[in-house]
Amino acid sequence: MTIENAGSVIVDKPVLKILYQDEYLVAVDKPAGLFVHRSFMDKDEIYFALQLIRDQIGQYVYPLHRLDRPTSGVLLFALTQDVARLMGQAFTDRKIQKTYYALTRGHLLGEGLIDYPLKEKLDDLGDKNVSRDKEPQSAITFYQSDAIATLEVPLGKYSSVRYSLVKCLPQTGRRHQIRRHLAHLRHPIIGDINYGDNKQNPFFGEYFGFKRLMLIAKKVEFTHPITEQTIVIEADFDAQWRQVFNTFEW
Repeated sequence: MTIENAGSVIVDKPVLKILYQDEYLVAVDKPAGLFVHRSFMDKDEIYFALQLIRDQIGQYVYPLHRLDRPTSGVLLFALTQDVARLMGQAFTDRKIQKTYYALTRGHLLGEGLIDYPLKEKLDDLGDKNVSRDKEPQSAITFYQSDAIATLEVPLGKYSSVRYSLVKCLPQTGRRHQIRRHLAHLRHPIIGDINYGDNKQNPFFGEYFGFKRLMLIAKKVEFTHPITEQTIVIEADFDAQWRQVFNTFEW
């Protein structure tokens, strides 16, 4: 399920796909376009992931991390305050591994470590009392190119349009980190209205028939804070991602 076109009114109440659930944790597949919870930017929104999953399972949930509104994929909640505290510490200690996939502009080859500090990203309204003078924070992302493709269609001064499927493993958790790091490499994510390509994004929307940020939180791996078992939670690529894969014969 995908909630398309950020800012549009969603008429039907979404039902979130539950990827994992026990008495301590629940994970859902968040569609692109859905806020995790209420914020200063959501005055026209009706539905939020936190309220939706709370209503679905009939109990309060505690969000453990953030996914940007346009990012889809694995979103994890705790079901008790104690588990939320333990998982929060695991996130702080970098004991939880998140794997993302991004569709980027151009052919990004090989693999590497992006070690590029980022200035804290602040909201004009929500962070109006936060200092703007903080030094850039350490930000590290491992990336690996999984596939490349070319559309033999002219765009601007180029005779073709190139894309890459890139796996990203963030080692830190800065806001918009993967989006900003890939833009720093000059391979911005397709559909990124903040850091992306203002020629590629409209072309992609017209060619494929949809507009969205092509970034998915594909997998989360961690040691369960209570059972101490290794937990691996993975979201599927949705229909729009599969449409791209079919076009590129990936």
